[in-house]
Amino acid sequence: MINDDVSGHFDEPDIDLEQSLRPKDFIGFSGQDKVVERLLLMIEAAQHREDVLEHILLCGPPGLGKTTLASIISQTVGANLHTVSGPQIDKAADLAGVLTNLTKGDILFIDEIHRLHPAIEEYLYPAMEDYKLDIMIDSGPSARSVELKLPKFTLVGATTRSGSLTAPLRSRFGLLNRMDYYKVESLSAILLRSADLLGVELLPEGAREIALRSRGTPRIANNLLRWVRDYTQVRAKGIIDQPVAVAALQMIDIDEDGLDEMDKQILEALIHKFNGTAVGLNTLAMALGEESSTIEEVNEPFLMMKGFIKRTPRGRVAMPAAYEKFGLQVPRGLKQEQPELFQ
Repeated sequence: MINDDVSGHFDEPDIDLEQSLRPKDFIGFSGQDKVVERLLLMIEAAQHREDVLEHILLCGPPGLGKTTLASIISQTVGANLHTVSGPQIDKAADLAGVLTNLTKGDILFIDEIHRLHPAIEEYLYPAMEDYKLDIMIDSGPSARSVELKLPKFTLVGATTRSGSLTAPLRSRFGLLNRMDYYKVESLSAILLRSADLLGVELLPEGAREIALRSRGTPRIANNLLRWVRDYTQVRAKGIIDQPVAVAALQMIDIDEDGLDEMDKQILEALIHKFNGTAVGLNTLAMALGEESSTIEEVNEPFLMMKGFIKRTPRGRVAMPAAYEKFGLQVPRGLKQEQPELFQ
């Protein structure tokens, strides 16, 4: 099982280290070429008009660089960056406090924007469209509305669950960018850059081996690199080649497909405990002793992307690739009983 350091929970020095590995401009940002190209065009057009950027929505799984991109955007346009998280904004007064501290051209980055309370969203709409904020003062017969004028700003929203965004909020963004899992070549380049910053001797074949097991995610790739660095310092000669990378990652149960112990338990449960039949998320979580939200947000997206599981109207099912992963034959009759798996 991946320990806390590898899975993404850091103490304060580790957070500083993670920040230092993040690229500071678009040139250093590898991968997501289409998204970067669109953002650069938007920035150049806004600069030609001497105008403020339109609002931007970044969506995709955790760890792909949404926060990093928000920082790069602000530095590229020369604007201040204000960062908040959706769950932190509890009341309209919280939102008002953030918005009234903005100056013209500032970037407001709201992480996990899909977790904003619906009532808060209602206050955000006029702020995004008309750059004004209507605040209700008091209640009952003495209630009155106060309109606050806001400077023209850019809202950059980030979400791991774009489907949870309300249609009115989604439609108010000028550009929606879907960030996909990274290719091995891009992750290898990121790892070589990070190794250089960390002062680690990483050979290209070692970088590729780590990249193959990084679930297409730069954050995971950098976390694994730090683990392999520690392993190398203690059990190898300080040089990370392919055999050293394999040995280090095997020690924390990361296999050649990037699956960890929990991923394998999910697949084994679907195959053995439920005999290949469809199973609901909550039932699966209870069988594994894990939170359903963790399975849905951490494990499931990657397993689906790799073709190991599939969501059906009846629940989650193991795909033929999952049986092949464990050297098992696909049960006889599965194709007839669940033809949707083979479509």
